[in-house]
Amino acid sequence: MSDSSQANESDTGRSEDAQQRSTEKDPSEWVTGGEPATGAQLSYLETLARQAGEEAPQSPEEITKADASREIDRLREEAGQE
Repeated sequence: MSDSSQANESDTGRSEDAQQRSTEKDPSEWVTGGEPATGAQLSYLETLARQAGEEAPQSPEEITKADASREIDRLREEAGQE
C-alpha cells in the first residue's frame, strides 16, 4: 500500500472514498427525490449523454432529482469517471 493511500485511511482501515459511499443515501430514499431535477442536474446529464454518444432526455421536465442522479451515476460509471 502506498503512503498516499495509507494517509487516506481512517482507524477502521477503510479509505475515505469507501466511507463516503457507505454514508450516501440511495436516491429512492431522498425526501426531495420526487421533485423535478435541478437545472444543474439536467445540464450535467446532457453533457454526459453527449459524451457517451447517447440522446439527452427528451422530456427533462418529467425527470425527478432521484432519476437524474441515477442516470448521472450510470453515465459516469460507463465513462469510467466513478
